[in-house]
Amino acid sequence: MFKNLKFNFRNKTVLVIGGSRGIGEMLVKQFNLSGANVYYASRNKSRNNSEISHIQTDLADENSIIKLFEFLNNIGKLDIMINTAAINFSKSFTDIDYKEWKEVIDINLDSTFLVSKLALNIMKKNGNGKIVNVSSIAGRSKSIASGAHYVSSKAGIIGLTRQMAYEVAKYNINVNVVCPSQTMTDMLMQTMSKNDILELEKKIPLRRVAYLEEQIGPIMFLCSDAASYITGACIDVNGGQL
Repeated sequence: MFKNLKFNFRNKTVLVIGGSRGIGEMLVKQFNLSGANVYYASRNKSRNNSEISHIQTDLADENSIIKLFEFLNNIGKLDIMINTAAINFSKSFTDIDYKEWKEVIDINLDSTFLVSKLALNIMKKNGNGKIVNVSSIAGRSKSIASGAHYVSSKAGIIGLTRQMAYEVAKYNINVNVVCPSQTMTDMLMQTMSKNDILELEKKIPLRRVAYLEEQIGPIMFLCSDAASYITGACIDVNGGQL
């Protein structure tokens, strides 16, 4: 599998929400290698991107998110933002209590709304920008492993993205969403056993789960000038799981 993607984001300021692990962590690395000025916001710092600017942020805390954007407003420039933050619990519907429901919705959907709103304030002033939200194959249909709160939050992100794209297109801002399927991340290993993954792979047309890099490429494409006429799109990156 390829290690570094060939994109040029020199002179671009990029914010990755939830950049301490998984897809977000890999995006931080690749944008940095592509010449961007990269910041990432998360509760914890990445062990693998120690040289890249980390802004400690609690995405369940509105004031913490507001402070993040006070910092970015002082910079005065934000070209690209990617929302990757998510939490997940594998529970049946009747076993989910309201506290846990709220926790998942707060992190996965509510924070996407708030960071997008604050990012758009900067992008509108600058007359351009790109936002990519990360939903899930679960948000397109259902999940064999995740709970209804995760599925609902990811479905909500798709609707939020489409409405945002419609409303901000006049400001030369592109907003799109990707729907990754199961990918080799820590979150996957926490929710599915090795046997579960092997059984799942038999049902995927490409006969394997995705590598992280295979989820990063479509996101970076949507952030590039090559995708200047794409907005409101929902791109499935799922190995043919239709």
